[in-house]
Amino acid sequence: MNRDWATIWREHQQVLRDLEGAGAVLDPIVEALVRCLEAGRRVYILGNGGSAADAQHIACELLGRFRRERRALPAIALTTDTSTLTAIANDLGYERVFARQLEGLLQPGDVVWALSTSGRSPNVLAALRVARERGAVTVGFTGATGGPMEPLCTHLFRVAHTASDRIQEAHALAYHYICERVEATLGTP
Repeated sequence: MNRDWATIWREHQQVLRDLEGAGAVLDPIVEALVRCLEAGRRVYILGNGGSAADAQHIACELLGRFRRERRALPAIALTTDTSTLTAIANDLGYERVFARQLEGLLQPGDVVWALSTSGRSPNVLAALRVARERGAVTVGFTGATGGPMEPLCTHLFRVAHTASDRIQEAHALAYHYICERVEATLGTP
């Protein structure tokens, strides 16, 4: 399929127009993150492929800074430690790469933020199950259906599209909004 720029641009714009009322879903996520971080808890972020890159992006916005100088916020992408990822995948299976990390790190009151455009990634679902069992708040970012991810999430942001690229573009806008709001609330140096 060879689509022209105008077609892709219109599709992107439609996805964004569909998000106009998303604040009603995103603001409770902001509140959950603020409660977690004010209580001295941590945020763990995870996903596969492009969503793994988004997980790292979110972690760096929170841990480093987004728009202004402020204290570091404890956010960890579970997608970055190649030794841990490959050891767990080799010894326990790829489905366990995130769940096993959470088994060793997660405390009640932490937030687990999972990204999956399909909502069906087995390793993401396994991580969300561990998070629920251990008393974490679960945040999911997904696409049109939500898949089996939906019932595992305390908060779910769903983009009404099925193409991963359009979903991830919307996810980036949403998580930047969340990072800005969290930073504005917790932004004292």
